[in-house]
Amino acid sequence: MSEPAPTSRIPGFYKLSPVQRRAALVGRTLLRPADLPSLDAACLDLDRAGAMVENVVGTFGLPLGVAVNLRVNDQDVLVPMVVEEPSVVAAVSNMARLVRPSGGFQASCTDSLMLGQLQIVDVPDADAAVAALERALPELMALGDALHPRLIERGGGMRGATVRRIRYEEPGFPAEDMLVLQFRLDCVDAMGANMVNTVAERLAAPVELLTGGAVRLRILSNLASERLAEARCRIPVAHLGTDAADGAEVAEGIASAYRFAWADPWRAATHNKGILNGIDAVALATGNDWRAIEAGAHAWAARDGQYRSLSTWRVVDGHLEGALQLPMQVGTVGGPIRNHPGVMANLKLLGWPRARELAALIAAVGLAQNLGALRALATEGIQRGHMRMHARNVALAAGARPDEVAAGVAGLAARQDWTEGLARTLLDELRQGRG
Repeated sequence: MSEPAPTSRIPGFYKLSPVQRRAALVGRTLLRPADLPSLDAACLDLDRAGAMVENVVGTFGLPLGVAVNLRVNDQDVLVPMVVEEPSVVAAVSNMARLVRPSGGFQASCTDSLMLGQLQIVDVPDADAAVAALERALPELMALGDALHPRLIERGGGMRGATVRRIRYEEPGFPAEDMLVLQFRLDCVDAMGANMVNTVAERLAAPVELLTGGAVRLRILSNLASERLAEARCRIPVAHLGTDAADGAEVAEGIASAYRFAWADPWRAATHNKGILNGIDAVALATGNDWRAIEAGAHAWAARDGQYRSLSTWRVVDGHLEGALQLPMQVGTVGGPIRNHPGVMANLKLLGWPRARELAALIAAVGLAQNLGALRALATEGIQRGHMRMHARNVALAAGARPDEVAAGVAGLAARQDWTEGLARTLLDELRQGRG
């Protein structure tokens, strides 16, 4: 990030009130007091929302939390996360603190290459069409570049194309051959969907003339297989110990959980959902298309023909080594980003990262989230810690006022009973005691 927080370590941050947490961010980030109202759901007014999507009748708020303790590529960063599920922000913060003494996370992202596709059908001579397209690739790339002169000025633009032959042969239905012109566009700091689609539309007519066929679909691919983000960490097993298990046992439990997810798609689906808990939350906070990220991630997880874990965890030379790789199509310009004051404030909190920096950071958050889930599974089980966090929702559902939530949570945790009925009983007792 261009101007990182001096430190992402804010001891006791979770104990502060929301107002105190906001104050703690001012001075540690680029946020100033005047920016704080942009952290509220009300920052997106009806007129602005109505300009973003159709049929607007209101806006909808979700909790905005900040993950602390993260150190990525030797820089500290405070990370905004928009999520409704308890324990997600806490898990990232706790695992970041665990990994921090070992150097934190190392992360990177390749160039911002997005893929566009033109589907070509009813081609009279496939060999001649392929040859014609391949001869014309330089001219087609020039046509694409001409559509985005400002992108060229920023160092982006067309990065070549390939012609592919594919066959539809679903059992019970007639087979069909088709060609695909698949091009690459470097979108620099944009997510790039609109840019890619504009190029695909422009190339349709000349491609039809070259092939004698008909261009049907012309659109980007959300399997951004050439825009890959990676994150890694390496932790001495001794750092993983808990009151219930020593570090070596916990490390082997995490590695075993990964092997289960690699081998079994039913386990892999839940394993990867945990990774995306962290990734989606940062994507939402920064105005990015989390649905596109998820589509690409799941396709990448199945690239060898079976759905598998996106991450790897191995015990090597007394260390637990974790790695995560997945497509990461995010931007820091364009789309809703400049139109949403809350997104702008969150990017300011992050220090105005470039797209590749943001992609790398998001991968690190996903790996931290995965580590938190697997460590819990390998020790106390996922439910105990999760339900401690969920208890706040139970207390609120039972009618607790904000000043009563902490007492309600403490009572539920003491009894290890997370039911709404008990929460109501505890609230009645609390209020009678105040009498």
